[in-house]
Amino acid sequence: MTPHEVLRLIQQKQIQFIDLRFMDFPGLWQHTTLPVTELDEDSFIHGFGFDGSSIRGWQAINESDMLLIPVADTARMDPFLKHPTLVLICDVRDPITKKEYSRDPRSISRKCVAYLEKSGIADTASFGPELEFFVFDYAWYDQGTNFAKYHVGSKEGVWGRGEESKDNRGYQVRLKEGYFPCPPMDTLQDLRSDMVACLMNMGVPVEAHHHEVATGGQCEIDMRYQDLVTMADNVMMYKYIAKNIAAQHGKVATFMPKPLFEDNGSGMHVHFSLWKEGKPLFAGNRYAGMSEMGLHAIGGILKHAAALCALCNPTTNSYKRLVPGYEAPVNLVYSSRNRSAAVRIPMYSERPQTKRLEFRSPDSSCNPYLAFSAITMAAIDGIKNKIDPGEPIDRNLYELPPEELAKIATTPTSLEEALNALEDDHAFLLEGGVFTADVIHYWIKYKRENEVDAIRVRPHPFEFCMYFDI
Repeated sequence: MTPHEVLRLIQQKQIQFIDLRFMDFPGLWQHTTLPVTELDEDSFIHGFGFDGSSIRGWQAINESDMLLIPVADTARMDPFLKHPTLVLICDVRDPITKKEYSRDPRSISRKCVAYLEKSGIADTASFGPELEFFVFDYAWYDQGTNFAKYHVGSKEGVWGRGEESKDNRGYQVRLKEGYFPCPPMDTLQDLRSDMVACLMNMGVPVEAHHHEVATGGQCEIDMRYQDLVTMADNVMMYKYIAKNIAAQHGKVATFMPKPLFEDNGSGMHVHFSLWKEGKPLFAGNRYAGMSEMGLHAIGGILKHAAALCALCNPTTNSYKRLVPGYEAPVNLVYSSRNRSAAVRIPMYSERPQTKRLEFRSPDSSCNPYLAFSAITMAAIDGIKNKIDPGEPIDRNLYELPPEELAKIATTPTSLEEALNALEDDHAFLLEGGVFTADVIHYWIKYKRENEVDAIRVRPHPFEFCMYFDI
């Protein structure tokens, strides 16, 4: 859409409010709402002012004024609000220089696309993330000076099968057996279909939805691949819709990577490919039908995987999922079909346009603009420097002898370790001014002070189980 077309749509749909949305640094949508009379064509040039010092990880109090610049072609009707409301995703700019704000995640993703085009390697980075999430009936949690607690509940959770109630039908999903069961065991079929219908009405193409492996309501909805910025926008719409549809059903959706002990966590397997002038660049006659460029892209991702984790697995909880010996892909190798590898080459089709790599380590807690940009930058580095990914490993990694397994590098075991890796290895992200040194520095600083240290100083409930009688 153009700004003129947006204004025409406003008249046609009798819009009453404009909801301006933008990304904070850690990865949550923020918004402010205006009466429709405040929007005109000049608004798409001059924007709207807001206080950047009140947004997590952004401006200091003495330089707080910032601008939200609406992006016309992101215009979508909000499906949940009482009054007709048009959503516009915004870029963030400095009101003095008029330049894109360096810590605005969406602006970083747009700079990444520009750098890719300028490199001559490709003109499009396509992404197809598989977001997993849990839908619980309720969730409560708190932390105080002398207590810590959490509890999540689900009627289909295996922990509820012994409940002596007339409402208990006995069709609870067993641990690690939630993949593809039909109703009545899959109690969330209609809820997921409502989510998919809403996504498609909002212009987000969807390929499939299903129950995932874990008990207690783990779900997955797969969106059709899109270019980098569009897909990052769609990921945020996906999360917004999933949470609101769940609320309409009297439930709660969470993209927390590992809310359940002893069961699978939620990942975000990222399907990635490069295109130029409408032609796929990863299809070829090398291993698993990949091109030399595709293999070099894998080499770049594997080389920088530890640093990528700081952006693709950016929470302390992420590393409760990335644990060796479980289903999560912690092994920094590549393979065709082998889901225990960090990078997989899907073999569902021989068509060149479907040839892609799948980076399996990321999870849905990430900021998609930062994560997709970082993956692209690692791939570009691999292609430019012809980084050899080594030999593929097609054997079952869980059955390798200990001496062989010890030779395989793995993902970081904690957010702290991932941040240390990013601190040591981020030059590839600075190429073309896509990420700035300030962004990398402040990301590391913010995560260490507000998340790593916050967890470090708090007693863990299980420590009472282990040590209270010591």
